[in-house]
Amino acid sequence: QGQEKLSCNPRKENGSHVVLCELGNPMKAGARRGPNLPPPCPRSKNSPSSANTSVTVTVPVEAEAAMELRGNSLPAATVLPASWHRVEGSRRLEDHGVKVEHVYQVGCCTHGTVSGVTLRLAVPNRLGDRILLYLLELGTEGGMSCIDPPGLNAEQV
Repeated sequence: QGQEKLSCNPRKENGSHVVLCELGNPMKAGARRGPNLPPPCPRSKNSPSSANTSVTVTVPVEAEAAMELRGNSLPAATVLPASWHRVEGSRRLEDHGVKVEHVYQVGCCTHGTVSGVTLRLAVPNRLGDRILLYLLELGTEGGMSCIDPPGLNAEQV
């Protein structure tokens, strides 16, 4: 009950009995499929019961997907002059350094969509007691969501 029927074909390979079942592509998350297997051995015509025999089989299934992660920084390189210092208390972006945008794309190598994926980025924003990168904002596209890290735009620039 609550299971989708699954068609399986018994085969004999290298002296072993093998049953080949097609799960379907893609199989829905949490789906349960029950194999429709023939009886393991032929029945005699004069068997006392001709009722079907039911067998429960638990088969572990693993899914594998080819994923891609692409990252880019714009500009690719930034150099601040040795004499540059951050202006404390300023709300102007240029007083906190040069704006660098980091873009990450998570996708599937095939034409399918990606769901249920978690990407965790560790961004080194401090070096000792000094600010290395001032995290200004996070944005997403395509139905993704982000959890803001602690200290995001702490000075409300």
